[in-house]
Amino acid sequence: MEKDKLISELVFKAVRSSGAGGQNVNKVSSKVVLSFDLKNANSLSMEEKIRLETSLSSRLTNDHILILNCDEDRSQLKNKEIVIKRFLAIIEQGLYIPKIRKATKIPKSVIRKRLKDKKNLSETKKNRKKPEY
Repeated sequence: MEKDKLISELVFKAVRSSGAGGQNVNKVSSKVVLSFDLKNANSLSMEEKIRLETSLSSRLTNDHILILNCDEDRSQLKNKEIVIKRFLAIIEQGLYIPKIRKATKIPKSVIRKRLKDKKNLSETKKNRKKPEY
């Protein structure tokens, strides 16, 4: 995965931000909407696309487009930087392959110790009984 190629395939749209902010909100389009077409991405291999499709299935639209918004800052440029960082983090998380857990054997010394402890406990309990005449 090459980050520069991925970023070049992103489509940005500036929209008027909602919420408080007074006159600035009414005049300036500071909210940034990022959209990434997963199906037509040239920077990802087929295996990566399949992996992202399964891991990001809840975030993708029916056309396999990932849409992210950012209106945290009053600056459009900062919002663009924030949304790009967020996008790269999501892609990296989606492509992460967890290590396969290898089952380990229980050492023989541990098994012997457990059996010895069981035997000792059983002897202790036997000794608590009243003796038979």
